Amino acid sequence: MTPEALFHELLGLGLNWEVSASRFEPASSTVFLELRERPSLWESARCPQDGGRVFCYDHPEELTWRHLNVFQHRCEIHGRLPRGKCRQCGHVFRVRPPWEGLSIHFTKEFEAFALLLIREMPMAKVAEVTQESDMRLWRMLFKHVEGAYGQADFSQVCCVGVDEMGMRKGQHYLSVFADLVAKRVLFATEGRDQETWSAFIQALEAHNGHRHALTQVSMDMSRAYQQGVKKNCRNVQVVFDKFHVLAHASQRVDQVRRAELRLGGAEARESLRRSQWLWRKNPENLSPQEQVRLVKIQTRNLYTAKAYQMRLVLQDIYRSPSAHVAQRRFRAWCRWVRWVARRSRAWIFSPMLKVAQLVQNHLAGILAHWKWGLTNAFMEGLNSVFSAVKRRARGYRSPVYLITMLYLVAGKLRLPHT
Repeated sequence: MTPEALFHELLGLGLNWEVSASRFEPASSTVFLELRERPSLWESARCPQDGGRVFCYDHPEELTWRHLNVFQHRCEIHGRLPRGKCRQCGHVFRVRPPWEGLSIHFTKEFEAFALLLIREMPMAKVAEVTQESDMRLWRMLFKHVEGAYGQADFSQVCCVGVDEMGMRKGQHYLSVFADLVAKRVLFATEGRDQETWSAFIQALEAHNGHRHALTQVSMDMSRAYQQGVKKNCRNVQVVFDKFHVLAHASQRVDQVRRAELRLGGAEARESLRRSQWLWRKNPENLSPQEQVRLVKIQTRNLYTAKAYQMRLVLQDIYRSPSAHVAQRRFRAWCRWVRWVARRSRAWIFSPMLKVAQLVQNHLAGILAHWKWGLTNAFMEGLNSVFSAVKRRARGYRSPVYLITMLYLVAGKLRLPHT
């Protein structure tokens, strides 16, 4: 078997194409394959406009496609693709070869290999490994993600989670919408105002979904997101994510600690110094040394210890068996916080009063957790995964690059797109 026949079989060219020549250049460590069409191509080729029979019109300039390496050597395919002309309508078109990917620079096999690397490696490293330009790889990635995202079907989407993700330092955010049933990213856009919901609804309905088919939305207590839901969706039950409620409480406990550390007595300052991580953990997660220290602090009746106990009680309410029981316990918790604040210095417990006010103002959405059992756990996990992607790339040039990577790693798109 000649080298040309061997490469013909390996490339799966069929009856309409052939390898006319092959050579290896040691100086550049590159294998060159010359490909051309066979006469049988014109027996099956048809006009893309009216399906009429075509004939060979001409052969424009030579093109080059990067293919997978042959052993450790770079491999390139060269060829002058024919242009066909319809006998009926006269339309002239370029014949697309079976090896060409979405990018005219790469073969299908090379693109599939590059996409696999891009999922796991920074683009600069992929460019180094493949010996290709990073911008050429980006253009290839954009075509695949855009094509696959355009074919995505959102017709079964009824349960959505939304969260914000930081793009870079400063007030630069993405709003990310995900299907909490299928565990996939549906849409991402720059900003975190109510207009992001309008953009999401447009994308949803462009992919066979419907705004009024949405029945549950899990999110934090962002006023902009609430207004966006109210404006665009009439059948949605908003479920405020329990992790955000408890995160608010944890942040307010830390505010109490800092206020007491700054304005308290010498005993309080000595007890609270370097204790910020102590109050962020649950008692069962404390080390033996931390448990001993927590007991000592609690015997001194500090305000921070009371705020920490409030946070633990709030967390325990989520173990209630029903929404009715949880409602009574939430209201009792709010009364307890206000009572403690009145009996102590109000400026110390003002952060906890804000948590009580937040719970009271959003109680209906908080109680919806017991009916639907929704959380933003998938969104939080996605946030950590995507943060790792950002760190790996040392940031991205624009939101377009960031959103494309988000669709690639978490959109469950059918890639490579054909």
